[in-house]
Amino acid sequence: MSPDLSVRAVAAHELMDDPHADQRMLERTYRRFALINSVVSRPGLLYRRDIRPRARRGRVRILDVGSGGGDLCRMLAARLRRDGLSADITALDADDRATRWASAHDAGAAVRYLCAHTADLVRAGETFDIVLSNHVLHHLGSDELQQLLSETRVLAGDGGLVVHGDIARSRFAYVLFAALTLPLAKNLLAGSFIRDDGLTSIRRSYTAPELAAVAPSGWQVRTGIPSRIELRWGPADA
Repeated sequence: MSPDLSVRAVAAHELMDDPHADQRMLERTYRRFALINSVVSRPGLLYRRDIRPRARRGRVRILDVGSGGGDLCRMLAARLRRDGLSADITALDADDRATRWASAHDAGAAVRYLCAHTADLVRAGETFDIVLSNHVLHHLGSDELQQLLSETRVLAGDGGLVVHGDIARSRFAYVLFAALTLPLAKNLLAGSFIRDDGLTSIRRSYTAPELAAVAPSGWQVRTGIPSRIELRWGPADA
């Protein structure tokens, strides 16, 4: 039976969020994030549109909130080096399992990995030119979402940019992800949480109207292909 996608499945939980999740499956999931995110998250567009133009003005400070296995940070670091640009990149995750794994697999990217919350960085007085998150919003309850938006706006300072990217909930997104990952379930994605948790993520995600309805004043909702949604805050040229 197809799931009900008319409303967010806020009671559904992703398997990898279980503190007792199988460690080998968790690590295999982290390894596969780079491949999956390169397809569904469009990190190249994020880099070309939002990061490279700012890095061309000078060294930038980048924060990735809920960084998981750190694949987005490592990709950004590699592209910046390729283009002869410089940045200080911080990967922030509240799950020490993710932080430990990402740090051990930095592969020379020189990313700073922190196991902490955005509130900790706010209290420390840190600010960044660009604050990002990928596939974090759907994990959050209403109060947690408002707290994240408030704290990431503070962390971006007066002239910084905040981009929270996620999947947009739809029947199309669910069916497409299910179809594309089914042939890989017994080989490339075997022994990971990618397929099951990906489908749960879509069920928990927002539609653009839902996100716009809960976003504070000044935040902008954008949509993109394939089934992408962004919540953005920043200067007019962002």
